[in-house]
Amino acid sequence: MSWKSTPERYSRVSIALHWLMVLLFVLIYTSIEFRGIFPKDSDGRNLMKDAHFMLGLTVFALVWLRLLARTLGVAPKIIPTPPAWQSALATLMHWALYLFMIAMPVLGYLILSHNDKPVFFYGLDIPPLTAKNVDLAKQIKGWHELGATIGYWLIGLHALAGLGHHYLIKDNTLLRMLPER
Repeated sequence: MSWKSTPERYSRVSIALHWLMVLLFVLIYTSIEFRGIFPKDSDGRNLMKDAHFMLGLTVFALVWLRLLARTLGVAPKIIPTPPAWQSALATLMHWALYLFMIAMPVLGYLILSHNDKPVFFYGLDIPPLTAKNVDLAKQIKGWHELGATIGYWLIGLHALAGLGHHYLIKDNTLLRMLPER
């Protein structure tokens, strides 16, 4: 699997990580949205919350691989070349998504730490980052929930832009990130 992107396509690693992140986001948002169908403190609700935490930390681990893969090779060219304002917006969107993928798991981890709750990551018990502070945990939870709402918008706009480029503008933006056929 190639780590380097070429002028024509993103690397297989970048493509695989991109689509894995899509799947992880679907599972992260689904797990937290569906936790409400279970009664408080039930096994089902706890499973949904634990899955949410573990998948969020998975995103945090994988985003660093994505950033590394991004630095290797060149970014594939969009053909035909978009206007400068579109390129600037695309760059801003990508960095906002990277910030989202880093900040949200950190905020989630801080919420658990300040609530003195255990953090499990694929069988590992990760120690808390901070001492218990329930009031601060509530404040951070508010930021985390706001970030989640912003994340819905970022992800949705990113997907719409990719589809718009493919079906309306008819350039190769989406094709550069699709697996080879």
